[in-house]
Amino acid sequence: MIFPVSATNGSATQKGLRVGLFIPCYIDMIFPEVGIATLQLLERFGLDVHFPLGQTCCGQPMSNSGDESNAAAAEHLFVENFAPFDYVVGPAGSCVKQVRCHFDAIEQTDDVRHVRQETYELVEFLHDILQVDSFPWAEFQHSVALHNSCSSIRGLGIAKPSEIMGAPFDKSAALLSKVRGLVLVPVDRPDDCCGFGGTFCVTDEAVSARMGLDKVHDHLRHGAEYVVSPDMSCLMHQQGIARRAGLDLKYVHVAQVLNGGPF
Repeated sequence: MIFPVSATNGSATQKGLRVGLFIPCYIDMIFPEVGIATLQLLERFGLDVHFPLGQTCCGQPMSNSGDESNAAAAEHLFVENFAPFDYVVGPAGSCVKQVRCHFDAIEQTDDVRHVRQETYELVEFLHDILQVDSFPWAEFQHSVALHNSCSSIRGLGIAKPSEIMGAPFDKSAALLSKVRGLVLVPVDRPDDCCGFGGTFCVTDEAVSARMGLDKVHDHLRHGAEYVVSPDMSCLMHQQGIARRAGLDLKYVHVAQVLNGGPF
């Protein structure tokens, strides 16, 4: 069923708008239900969504490690796959940040500039581009702690970081507030890093694990049943720590909640 978008941006509500669905490799391999929820959610708004079968990694691990040669190969392939689309949307802030902010290993052609400019993380696409004001199909009768990743906050501006002065805002919270039954619980340190940090959790395992445990306890002591985030990589890290510690806390991606499942 197609539900019309209530939005002021008329061009974003046209059914002919072509969207390239970018599913990061770890979501494709480990959390396919998040990719399914993202696709279904975008299609609810009448968008013409395509999943390029030739897509692979965006190149973030190579770029972060200084391997510009292999990063360039991944960047070229990404642009080749997604240049034909009006927008590129992906359910992962860190990967979208890589495309928007760090596609520097290749020549900045018109196609590269187009892809970088029009690639959006799912929450910011729904909030800023489609300007969605309701999710009539979504219900989630649970108390939820929200985790916005460092990349989403400080790279994409999805929420105001605590170290910067100004009026508070949180695009993820704004969308989740429109889900029936969902109760957002406050936490003590909402924008602290959870310790995942990509390769950081490998090179600094002990520090990473302790940061994750602190985050898990912050969520638990405020009565959260679920932790919801736009970044499944952070949730993967926290979920592993919670399970290892025997703590009763569940983790789901924001796409799953806004789509009403699958969970």
